[in-house]
Amino acid sequence: MTSIRTILSMSASIYPEIELLDVKKTFLYGELEDEIYMQQPKGFEVKGKENLICRLRNNLYGLKQAPPQWYKKFESMLEYGFHKTQADHCVFVKSYDEGGFFSMWMIC
Repeated sequence: MTSIRTILSMSASIYPEIELLDVKKTFLYGELEDEIYMQQPKGFEVKGKENLICRLRNNLYGLKQAPPQWYKKFESMLEYGFHKTQADHCVFVKSYDEGGFFSMWMIC
């Protein structure tokens, strides 16, 4: 909730137009750093191999590692001139000198 208030207050004072972008399946884009294994999901077992386990190659929703890994992926925006606001580290801001435009991104 704090992130939304931060963006709305900054936008209202600088530029009153907001565009929304929703990234589908966000947590799935984070990269796993650990080896994680899981049981085969029900309904996907192969006959004769019901006792085998699966090694995850990508994040899944529900993994405790998924949100921090997505944040690390999103934090790469710092390389492109964005910086985190002091009020909320989930809000990334970049100012453009030409025309007074700025860009803000929020992750939740």
